[in-house]
Amino acid sequence: MAGKIKEYVLEVCCVFTLMSVIGAIVNIIAGTETNNINVLVMFATCAIATLVLFLHKLFDSVSPLVMIIVQYIVACALVGLMLWLISTFISHITPKGWFEFYRSFTIPYIFLAGFYYYRVFSETKKQDKLIQEIRENNKAESR
Repeated sequence: MAGKIKEYVLEVCCVFTLMSVIGAIVNIIAGTETNNINVLVMFATCAIATLVLFLHKLFDSVSPLVMIIVQYIVACALVGLMLWLISTFISHITPKGWFEFYRSFTIPYIFLAGFYYYRVFSETKKQDKLIQEIRENNKAESR
């Protein structure tokens, strides 16, 4: 369990770092600035997205496409809850703000989820190939 938590924290840190650097580059190009609330929201969003992707093993019994769609819906629901809390307690978010945030969330989520699943499925292929080699070696030894 501790290993999984460490792996999750490492993933969140990597994703947040990547998103922070991309955000900084976009801010430099656009000539805009960010504030502390935006940084905290970006971190919370990265943590939510990483947590949802990290729980992919809960969906092993369904097809990968269904798993990806369900995970995206769950991530959107959790992000919606976060936005509602922000809108209620910190600063009102307009309907256009909600739309803009979901658009800003969806585009990186698709790319990062694609990269995450590429890593997961390539690791699975490696493990499957290793299992096949072990089985072939066991068959050869038993003859």
